[in-house]
Amino acid sequence: MNQATKRSILRWIHLVFTFPVIGYIYSPVSEVEQYAGVARFVFVPVLILTGYWMYSGVIFATIGVALWLAVNYLSGYLPAVLSQIVLFIGWKIWFVIRARRSK
Repeated sequence: MNQATKRSILRWIHLVFTFPVIGYIYSPVSEVEQYAGVARFVFVPVLILTGYWMYSGVIFATIGVALWLAVNYLSGYLPAVLSQIVLFIGWKIWFVIRARRSK
């Protein structure tokens, strides 16, 4: 499978799994509790996986999803979001250091 096909598949998966999350966000408060677990532990990890995979590769995507699931399960939503920010900053620092060493 070439890169263009893989990227197209990942984009479509990303778009399709976005719709339930949008429905979760904009649904009435009384219905949110029914979808909270599915949204946090299925739809958001798939979005993270496909987004990171398109952006920086499968290894970073796997680490991002594993970190999201672990922190969300153990500490909650806000620490999980912060862990993704810290992961992204760490990846960027590593990428810059690696680029400087290769020069």
